[in-house]
Parts: sequence; structure tokens; C-alpha cells
Amino acid sequence: MIPRVNERTHTPHDPLAEALGRPVPFEGGLAEDTVIAYWPGLDDYTLDDEQASWTAAQWAQHLEEPLLEHPFATGPKDDRRAIFHLDVRLHHEDRDLSRAEWAETAHRLSRAAGIEIPGGTNGCHWIAVQGRPGRLDLIANLIRLDGAWQPRPADLPQRLAGEARRIEHDLRLARVREGSSQPNSGQAVPTPATQSAAVLAKLADEPSGPLAAARQLIEHTAHRLDAVPGSSTAEVAHRLEWAARRLFALQQDIDHTATALRQPPADRTRAVPLAPAPSPAHGASRAR
Repeated sequence: MIPRVNERTHTPHDPLAEALGRPVPFEGGLAEDTVIAYWPGLDDYTLDDEQASWTAAQWAQHLEEPLLEHPFATGPKDDRRAIFHLDVRLHHEDRDLSRAEWAETAHRLSRAAGIEIPGGTNGCHWIAVQGRPGRLDLIANLIRLDGAWQPRPADLPQRLAGEARRIEHDLRLARVREGSSQPNSGQAVPTPATQSAAVLAKLADEPSGPLAAARQLIEHTAHRLDAVPGSSTAEVAHRLEWAARRLFALQQDIDHTATALRQPPADRTRAVPLAPAPSPAHGASRAR
């Protein structure tokens, strides 16, 4: 699960179009399961069954309302680009998530991003769109109901990456790694295969392995460059994001190899083949 913070925009229309994978349809309602989570305070102002019939235009209007109600609210650099857009993609080998699991993911990431404050009464308007397979888009207005600008946490990339890893674990998306030793009646003699498996498992370990540390540094650098105005830095950030994704796929491949080496020799031929690294051709293009 890889989160990415996109460049802030003045309106929610481009993020909505990217989330849906097509131009925003302003006529007709969205499918009932497209918006899987939203600002909790919205239920206080709408009927219980009203959300299923909302159009994309109505959701966009809901996200824009704070901009219209607070025309003088500005961000830290005195700009009005208040629309925050976060997208998260599953690994290509992960199972499909249910609507409830996507909704839980949306609320957890919104809290990690500082968008949803538990118990708060003046929070941000936000929605979570599950419009494309294996992907979730969280779109929010950073202008709060009281007119204040919701500050961006200084360690936002680290917070999102950490929460994404915890969600993977809680939803059993992350592979459970076997221990280097198993209880048995006697002490097993290490073989070259099991010793190699132990080395590879440490290399691919997500919490503390060197590949995970390198990937997190690349992701952090990409997020910092993405916040710098200019098309050249944005392109470099985009390439770094894909490099981080390829590195994550490499971790998974090495983990597969370690698991296969722990199996008895007769079972290794039936091990799952290594997965290819994700290609940018299969990812969504950046909407700018």
C-alpha cells in the first residue's frame, strides 16, 4: 500500500476526475459505493438515504463550500489552493478489499494526515472515492468550518507511510514472515538454503530492513520535491515515486524467495513465481 500526496489545487474537479479515471460526470448520481467514506459531520445536515443519490457535481460543491464561505482564508504561503488530494494504491498481488475495509482505510489515513480530528466539531470537508480497482483517493478542503486553515503535519510523508504499513498488517495485506526457527522435537541443523533464507528475510523486512529504509528515504525525497513549484521537480518526484514502487516490488520478490527457500526441496518447484515489478504504464498518470 503506497500513499502519495498530490499537488494542492483550487478546485476538486481534477482530483475527482483522476479518482474516477474519467471526466467528472455532472449529470446523474455516482454509483452508491463510489464514495465510501466522508466527513462525519455531513450526517448532521443530510437525510440518512441522501448520500446515495448525490451527483459528482454535488460532491464537488460540498468540497468547495469552505472556499466560498471563507473567501479570505489562505494557506501558510498566502495561497488559496485548499484542495488536498491523497491517493493510495495496493500492491499488484494484494487481495481486493471490501467496502468496509476501504472505508476503514480512508478514516485511518484521514486521521494520519490531520484531516479528521476525532471528536472535533470544526473539521475539514473530505470524501474518500474508491472509483478504480486497487486504489483509494482522499480529497479534502483544508479550510475548516471555523475559517482556519488546517496545517499540514511536518512529518506527513512519514506519518502516512507508517499508517499504510499498519493498515497492511491489520488487514493482513502484508505477508506474515516465518521465523528462522520452528519448535520441533530436535534442533535442526542449518542448511545453506535456510541460512540464505534468513539473510534474505532480514534484507526484505518491512519494519527494519535496509530496503525498506531506502524506499522510505526515496518516498520522503519525492514528497519534498513534489511540494516545490515547477514542472521539472514534479517530474523528478514522479520518477522517484515509481522507483520506490519498484523497490517495494523487489522487497516482495526477495520475501517470496526467502519463503521458498524455507520449504522442503520437493516443494520448492511449486513455489509461487516471482512477481514482475510494476510498470508506469499500469499506473494512473498525474493530473495537472
